[in-house]
Amino acid sequence: MGIGTDAIHGGQSPDKETGAISVPIYQTSTYKQDAIGQHRGYEYARTHNPTRAAWERCLAVLEKADEAVAFSSGLATTSAILKNLKAGDHVVAGNNMYGGTYRLFEQIYRRLGLEFDYVDTSDLDALREAMRPATRMVFVETPTNPLMNVSDIAAVADLTHDQGAFLVVDNTFLTPFFQSPLELGADVVMHSTTKYLGGHADVVGGIAASRNAEILERLRFVQNAEGAVPGPQDCFLALRGVKTLAVRMPRHEENARKVVEFLQSQNKVKRVFYPGLETHSGYEISRRQTRGAGGMVSFDLESFGAAQEFAKRVRVFTLAESLGGIESLLCHPSSMTHAAVPKEERERIGFTDSLLRLSVGIEDADDLVEDLRQALA
Repeated sequence: MGIGTDAIHGGQSPDKETGAISVPIYQTSTYKQDAIGQHRGYEYARTHNPTRAAWERCLAVLEKADEAVAFSSGLATTSAILKNLKAGDHVVAGNNMYGGTYRLFEQIYRRLGLEFDYVDTSDLDALREAMRPATRMVFVETPTNPLMNVSDIAAVADLTHDQGAFLVVDNTFLTPFFQSPLELGADVVMHSTTKYLGGHADVVGGIAASRNAEILERLRFVQNAEGAVPGPQDCFLALRGVKTLAVRMPRHEENARKVVEFLQSQNKVKRVFYPGLETHSGYEISRRQTRGAGGMVSFDLESFGAAQEFAKRVRVFTLAESLGGIESLLCHPSSMTHAAVPKEERERIGFTDSLLRLSVGIEDADDLVEDLRQALA
């Protein structure tokens, strides 16, 4: 089936009892058992919930995975994936990724005995050099947040597997509409479902999918043992949101390309970061491994003061954290999403305080461009 059909029907069917088209919200904490040791597949809502199961089946279909495992947030998902490791294991991660992921790695899991190194994962030589005998996991965002660097997933997978490690790809920015990491050799693909999959800025969640039975078994164990699960209402909203994924994503990209074209024409804009640009260093890789460049755009202004003024002046774009909703958002990463990353680390990779990130929504493109024009004026 095509992704538009799978987003609507994947892992779901009308309710057997009532014929309801939408998966019901099973708002229950426990389930009746027919006898001691005999239940109908559901015992306790932390462990199983039919609404959550439908959401997991749907995402597994979209990511071409054997199974998917849902969690209460993107960071809870990342944390669960790390539970496949033990003290002394080494992780190589991208040096430009979501600040919350960096904070999780450095301030929680390093204290628990995991070791981390951060490199530009688009540089295969740098990635190879960072590997150690103890390396057990490589964690990649592509495109990265917020500099939009592109990593060759297939090549990174080969390096990772030669090391005897497993590869995790955060696919939040592109979604399975534009990119299929498992098809390219990744072992785990994950999302903050708060973003494009939910798509309406009304639910927080995360999910991981894989074809690796051992990893999936561990994720299921952690999901139940720690209980960082999404509620049935959250899963219902995620299912509701993902049904329009194939309609929304082309519009996000179409609008983003018009925004990029405008920003490139402006003298006050020093640089535009977007993998759909032919001048982007990862353009050819992006063309090869994706079906589009998505709706995320970053750009550098002349100074932090200019960024402050710009943020005050936007009218259609909303200054806010997060991304991937139908509405257009403006983010100042160094003070918002990446405040946990030390300033010297940001500056080392060219991530300035004058950098702004746009999550380009699905409003009329002319209105978005005009808003940027008046804010720059």
